Amino acid sequence: MEFAEAKAKFIQTWGTLATQWGVNRTMAQIHALLMISPEPLDTDTIMAELQISRGNANMNIRDLMDWGLVFKQLKAGERREYFYSEKDIWKVAKQVVKERRRREIAPVLDVLEELKRVAPDSAEAAEFTKVIGNISRVAHFADSTVSAVLKTEETWLVNQFFKIFT
Repeated sequence: MEFAEAKAKFIQTWGTLATQWGVNRTMAQIHALLMISPEPLDTDTIMAELQISRGNANMNIRDLMDWGLVFKQLKAGERREYFYSEKDIWKVAKQVVKERRRREIAPVLDVLEELKRVAPDSAEAAEFTKVIGNISRVAHFADSTVSAVLKTEETWLVNQFFKIFT
């Protein structure tokens, strides 16, 4: 396989995979391009490589920066902004998990805590409170598990994973 073909296949595959993580395809394709690029890229280069509009590129680069996956670099004497990505895939995975936790799990936990305060003054309200309590316990367990994974080092987690299968 030629490099150009492999590069295109990786970018397309990363874009498809990332949609399952809650990241849009173009955002993931920009991320993939920056991960495999040996040097930071400017917006025009990103647009040309991925055949996307300036607005689409700018919006997705901003989102990647908000996610903590892409960073801006200024070069002395140049007006253009350049962008680069974290290349350590373990750090990338942890950052995605951390960000999804902040955006998805934390708000759900807040709502569940509020819902648990419903007065169980009827059979229906009592059942509601019971179900919300059960959901809350599972959500808190998931949150605790995510917290533990975020605090672990890659080598420890990989060792634990291999212990399960050996």
